Amino acid sequence: MGTARVFTRPTRHHVAVLARRMTLPIELGIVHQLFGQAREGACPEGEPLYEVVTCALRPGKVRTDGDFTVDVAHGPEALAQADTVIVMSSYDDYEQRDPRLAEPLAGAFARIRPGTRVASICTGAFVLAAAGLLDGRVATTHWRYTDRFARLFPRVTVDPDVLYTDGGDVLTSAGCASGIDLCLHMIRRDFGMAVANDVARRTVVPPHREGGQAQYIRHPLPEPSSPSTSAARGWALERLGEPLTLGQLAAREAMSVRNFTRRFHDEVGTTPMTWLTQQRIERARELLEESELPVEQVAEQVGLGTAANLRRHFHQTLGTSPSVYRTAFRGPGTEV
Repeated sequence: MGTARVFTRPTRHHVAVLARRMTLPIELGIVHQLFGQAREGACPEGEPLYEVVTCALRPGKVRTDGDFTVDVAHGPEALAQADTVIVMSSYDDYEQRDPRLAEPLAGAFARIRPGTRVASICTGAFVLAAAGLLDGRVATTHWRYTDRFARLFPRVTVDPDVLYTDGGDVLTSAGCASGIDLCLHMIRRDFGMAVANDVARRTVVPPHREGGQAQYIRHPLPEPSSPSTSAARGWALERLGEPLTLGQLAAREAMSVRNFTRRFHDEVGTTPMTWLTQQRIERARELLEESELPVEQVAEQVGLGTAANLRRHFHQTLGTSPSVYRTAFRGPGTEV
């Protein structure tokens, strides 16, 4: 006898959310809210693009870190039918001492079909690593637990600074709120920037946060009069097509280049010029999705100069070319 269908809409992208004992309700809400808001045509009246179900190792009540439980109707059979599996964090992860995947999680993960995209929020990365899915890859988790994670899983390269990592079929995110960034990123990958931006607007969150989680690690508080770099960032975003320099950015805040760079890194989590390149790539993605401009003109408008330079940065950042990206999100016959 076959397994009964958990998902009811065969044409939609199926997301199975794995909740475990002492799960964080905020993470469940993030996944259901963001994927649930994604609509065809990036409009509220469009057809939903995802179907999301919550599952547990056993159907029934699952304890949360609040004073209530979550009644989960589905068991691990949902994992076998999903296009994307997202593993929530659990307080059990913080105390993990054995790098092997314990039962019944091992049995649940054995149900996941080859080629299924698997992602984690916060310390859910411990589960992915224990399952061997992160061996030889770059991953992240909450900054408080990156050192423990690295000791427990030496085959995984830990990046403690980023909000999420994308290894193609395996993705990880940092603290629970970075699940927002991860979900928006996956929506952007699946259906394009217009859909992801529409979800962000209707959920009242930024479509893309700057920097990484390094900016949230506890640092000595700056003096109240310490200058910020926000004005320089706003100024740069209005002039992405111009050949901006580090000296120009520092001058906008009346700082030396050295002080500006240090302050920028404290606030954003990366260097000024790396951030500037990231913003140019994001703008290039918008133009490739929403305009008919040739790649050469896209490169000029975002300040990357030539099509060859745009292709190089695009491949380094996204692992693909501008023309392939445009075709993927706008359909065949759109390469220009």
